[in-house]
Amino acid sequence: MALAKTDASGGSGLLPEVLSFSSSLALDRQLLREDLVGSLAHVTMLGRTKVIPESDAKAIRDGLIEIWKRADAGKLELPDEEDVHMAVEVELNRTIGAPAALLHSARSRNDQVATDLRLHVREVAAKALEQLTGLISELVTRARAEKDLILPSYTHRQRAQPVSLAYWLASYGSAFLRDAQALVFVLEQCKRLPLGVGAISGTSLPIDREVTRQLLGFEGVTLNGMDTVGDRDFALDLLYATARFFVHASRLSTDLIDFTTQEFGFASLSGDISMGSSMMPQKKNPDVFELIRGKSGKAIGNLTGLLTTVKGLPGGYNRDLQEDRASLLETGPMLLTTLSVLRLSLPRVTFHPEKCRSGLEEGFTQATDLAEALVKKGMPFRKAYMAAGALVKRVQEKGITLRAATVELAQSVDPAFDASVLSVLEPSGAVARKASAGSTGPEAVEATLKTLEAEAKTLAAHAAKVPRLAALFQVLTTA
Repeated sequence: MALAKTDASGGSGLLPEVLSFSSSLALDRQLLREDLVGSLAHVTMLGRTKVIPESDAKAIRDGLIEIWKRADAGKLELPDEEDVHMAVEVELNRTIGAPAALLHSARSRNDQVATDLRLHVREVAAKALEQLTGLISELVTRARAEKDLILPSYTHRQRAQPVSLAYWLASYGSAFLRDAQALVFVLEQCKRLPLGVGAISGTSLPIDREVTRQLLGFEGVTLNGMDTVGDRDFALDLLYATARFFVHASRLSTDLIDFTTQEFGFASLSGDISMGSSMMPQKKNPDVFELIRGKSGKAIGNLTGLLTTVKGLPGGYNRDLQEDRASLLETGPMLLTTLSVLRLSLPRVTFHPEKCRSGLEEGFTQATDLAEALVKKGMPFRKAYMAAGALVKRVQEKGITLRAATVELAQSVDPAFDASVLSVLEPSGAVARKASAGSTGPEAVEATLKTLEAEAKTLAAHAAKVPRLAALFQVLTTA
């Protein structure tokens, strides 16, 4: 049995299988609020420009508001249409009758979906920016609170040099700051309004895109209709920023997964974020951080998927672009949920100073400080490097730590070693002596924390200025 193409547009019948195959409603019903807000602004403009009678514009506005309220109350069941845009139009007709047919004047689904998606991306990016700047601020606060805890740093997953926990926390704060800056770029790419370009070439009706722009809080209008309806760069920008955040969150998670193993023992998880085993009663697993690491694959896959979809399309709108929904609409909730869970989980990771310190003792991590102490006495670095390396080999042969080396033992390797040189082997001193900008030295770390703190505050203020859907709806109900 054939079905009407849609109740909204009519047209020739479609096989049920074809309608089901072509429908995006299952995914883009998540864009209902964006669609209602965009439609409220559009119909307000139509009324002001006299494209449709003001009385009809008011009836349509009232109907859209009623649909929003029913959705908020959980009492809205959208009709089974091709997409959320047609579903809203059908539901509007059920709600107010004949005036509903005027809503789509001077509008195509092409510029309508481009507007809905920009509103969606703008909303997600602003919320994520708020969460991410909050996370950075929390890392700064914790870094200051635990600035005296010293632990090994790693290169090639081998113990490298002593660093403060504050330095380690600041390293991820620095990475997340770049992610926050990437989200600001996403917001910049969403600042132009697509609505009003029609299907591809504009409209002959006397609309005013400036009215719609102001009502929806955009900073300008898009420059070219053909480009506008086929553009998904703003969506790619969000997917890229999200993928990059997940790469950083995944690396942080891997560190914490390692640190909380019995083999490391540097940290432990509180019971309210760690999971047990269904079979092994002794297990306390870091599932939260493993799941964050696992979701990074989805984030990267969503970016790759949309890039592949758009790479070979001709200009203008093509139905292939409907596939953007799968990538985009999964990404926003995943990003926001992960940020929330990460902020809940990190305070519930406890570092253990003594275990961290024992990791330093066992790893010969002060060998570089030993070489640099010899350099300060006038020895060329390469010679100092070889002397320090020879002493490490000697203590390894004796089965003792580097800090346990006596002056006599050290001088049997190289007479340049003396008590003042060996004094640098105290881990906390090794950290305190670092003086270069961006180092683990206390002054350098504090300078980094101040920068992170200031930048996070600035970016949070930027996020707070972004128009949100709920606020736009409130304004549009009285426009």
